[in-house]
Amino acid sequence: MERQIYLENKAWQEALELMMGRLAYTCFPENEKVDVRKALNRVTGETVRANRSSPHYPASAMDGYAIRAKDTFGISEREPRWLKWESEAIQVDTGDPLPADMDTVVMLEEVLEQGEQGILLQNSVVPWDNVRSVGEDIVEGEVLLPVNHRIRPQDQGALIAAGVLEVTVRRKPRVGILPTGDEIRSPGTPLEVGDIVDSNSTVLTSLVEEWGGVGTIWPITADRPEKLENALLEMAESQDILVFIAGSSQGRDDYTSRIIDKYGAVYLHGVAIKPGKPVILGEVHGKPAIGIPGYPVSAFITAQLFLEPWVKYLLGFIKKTPLTLDVVVTKKVFSSLGSEEFVRVKVGKVGERWIATPLNRGAGVTMSLVRADGILRVPRLQEGYHEGETVPVELLRPVEELGETLVCIGSHDLAIDILSSYLKARGKNESIASAHVGSLGGILALRKGEAHFAGIHLLDPETGDYNRSYLERLLPGRDIVLMNLVYRTQGLMVAKGNPLNLTKLEDLARSGIRFINRQGGSGTRVLLDYLLNQKGISKEDILGYEREEFTHLNVAVGVASGSADVGLGIQSAAQSLGLDFVPIGEERYDLAIPAEYLEDLKMQALISIVHNDAFKEEVLSLGGYDVRDMGKFIR
Repeated sequence: MERQIYLENKAWQEALELMMGRLAYTCFPENEKVDVRKALNRVTGETVRANRSSPHYPASAMDGYAIRAKDTFGISEREPRWLKWESEAIQVDTGDPLPADMDTVVMLEEVLEQGEQGILLQNSVVPWDNVRSVGEDIVEGEVLLPVNHRIRPQDQGALIAAGVLEVTVRRKPRVGILPTGDEIRSPGTPLEVGDIVDSNSTVLTSLVEEWGGVGTIWPITADRPEKLENALLEMAESQDILVFIAGSSQGRDDYTSRIIDKYGAVYLHGVAIKPGKPVILGEVHGKPAIGIPGYPVSAFITAQLFLEPWVKYLLGFIKKTPLTLDVVVTKKVFSSLGSEEFVRVKVGKVGERWIATPLNRGAGVTMSLVRADGILRVPRLQEGYHEGETVPVELLRPVEELGETLVCIGSHDLAIDILSSYLKARGKNESIASAHVGSLGGILALRKGEAHFAGIHLLDPETGDYNRSYLERLLPGRDIVLMNLVYRTQGLMVAKGNPLNLTKLEDLARSGIRFINRQGGSGTRVLLDYLLNQKGISKEDILGYEREEFTHLNVAVGVASGSADVGLGIQSAAQSLGLDFVPIGEERYDLAIPAEYLEDLKMQALISIVHNDAFKEEVLSLGGYDVRDMGKFIR
C-alpha cells in the first residue's frame, strides 16, 4: 500500500485560519435553556433582561422608623418634636415595605427619645432618606448580562433577584474522542511488551471540560479501515467536533486522513510545529475533524492549538492570548529551522531575575508537561536561543506561585522531590523547581546566579573529601554554605536475581556486559571515573560507557527495561524499580546554598523541613540513605 505524504507544512496559525474559514458557514454556536441555579460557568446565548425590578417595592434600607419628611419641617435642637405612633411614625426593620403615605426612614440612633406617645426628633429629614426605591438595584427590562458572558455566582444572584429563573446559554460543544491503534490498551489493563496505555483520551476529555465543552471517549478502535469508518460515522451523528488520536503520521496503518477525506475533506496534513507536526485538519459532514498525534506531548500541544479554538468558538468565545513572562534561559536552546518548537521549561525567580530551565523535549515525555511552569516558543525561522538570553514564556502556573519557587539546579536525588512535596504541603505556594544537570552544572548555575541552591556530590580524588574544594576552585570569593542532606550508598544496579553475577566494578569490563552511564559533570560520573582509574580499568573496555542518562531513575529504568545489564547509581533508585543492588561505597550529598539566600523565608522553610523527623523517616524509607548529618552545616 502506498504511503501518504504530508500535504503541506504551513504555520499553525495559517492552518487554523484556513480550517475555520472553510467551516464558518456550517458550524455555529447553539443555544439551550437551563435553570439559573445550575448555570454557573455557562455562557449566555443571548442578551438577558430583567423580568422585574429589584426591589419591586419601596423598602426600608435601615432599622428605624418610617415617617413623612414634611412632618419634620421646622424641627431643631432648640425645638424638638414628638411624632405619634402609627399616624406619624411606624417602626420598620431593614427590608420592610415602606408603609403607605410614608416617604423616609429615620435611623434608631437619630431618635432623641421614644415613649408611649411616639418618638422625639431634634433634626429634620429629607424625603426618601434611607429608603430603597423601586428599581434602585434593577429596573424591569434592564440588560443584566450580555451575550457570550460566562455566568458567575454574583450573576446568578442578580438573575434570580430580577425574576429570571431560566437563562438561554450556549450548548456545551460535544467532542467525540476516538483512540485508535492495535497497540492501545484501556487504563487498568495489564500491559505486555509493545502495549501502550491510553492516557491521551483522559487528558483530552479533561481539557475539553476545562474549556467548557463535553468530551466523550469512544471505545479504542483497531487499525482497520472499516472499524475506523464505522466509529467515525457514529461520532458524526451526535458530536460537534470529531477527534482521532494517533493514525496521523506516515506509518503503514495510519488511515485517519484517508477516512476523513472519504467522508468529508482533509484541509491539511502536517503543520510546521514541533512536537505535533503530523496533525490532520479537516471536516466530516460539515463538522471539524482533527487527527491528533499519539505522543502525549504532541497530543497536548496540538489540542491547545487546534481543538481549544473550536470549543471556544462554539461557546461564542475567542481563545485568549496566554499570559507571558520575560525570563532568562539558563542554557542554549537549539531548534531546527522550519518548525515552531514548543519547549517546556521550569521557572523561578532568583534575585531580581526570572530564570527558565528547559526540560526534556521528547514528544513522549509526559512528565515534561507535569513539571513545566511554562512554554517557550521558538519561531519556525529561528535556530533557538542563546544561554542568558531574555525571552518570553507562556505561563502554565500563576506568577504568584512561581515567585514562591526555590530553584534547584544540580545533581538529581529522590530526597529533593520529597523535600518539594513537604514545601507544597505548607499551603503557601512554596515549591522547588529542580533541573538535573549534574553537580558541576549546579555549581556553574550558582556562579551565573541562576539557582537558589544546588545538589552536589563531587569527590575530590586528592583529598577524598566532598564538594568544598570544587566550590573554592569554581566559585572563588563566593560565600557558599554546604548543608548536608544525606549520605548515599552508590553501587551497581542489576536485574532482579543478578542473573549475570555482577559483583564488582571490574565486571563492567566483561565481554558483552551492557553498561548505562550518568552524564559528564555528574557526581556519579566523577566517582565512576575515580574508581576506574584506581582499579586500572579503561573506559574503552566498557560497552555503553558513552550511553548517558541525567537521573538515577533513568539509569534504573534502562536496567529494568532490559536495554542495559548494569548501571551505577544510588540504592533508592534501584529499590524503586525492583532491581538488585551491589554496594560499592558511600558518598556525601550536600546542598550548596549561597549565603545571601539563607535568610529568604522560603529557604528558612526548607531548612526547617530538613530538620523535621517525619521528613527524615520518609527519606530513610527509600533505602540506601543515612541521615546522620542531615541539616548539618559543613565548613
